[in-house]
Amino acid sequence: MVAQDPYIAVTLAIIVGTLAAVVYSLRILVLLERRIARIDVNIEKMTQRIAREEVKIEREEVKIERALRKGRRR
Repeated sequence: MVAQDPYIAVTLAIIVGTLAAVVYSLRILVLLERRIARIDVNIEKMTQRIAREEVKIEREEVKIERALRKGRRR
């Protein structure tokens, strides 16, 4: 019975260490998920800004084309 005590202690230490590693890994995963979510929000803001700029450019192109057509008619 005495010979099993060190094995039990080593086994429990391995189990506790494994659980600690799992908890730490989950913590890291949560932090990464939050970081990715922030990156996603920033990308969404950038695409909205680019889309607004594209609309402005398209409107300006239409104005220029209209002005060119008026100039050709005269």
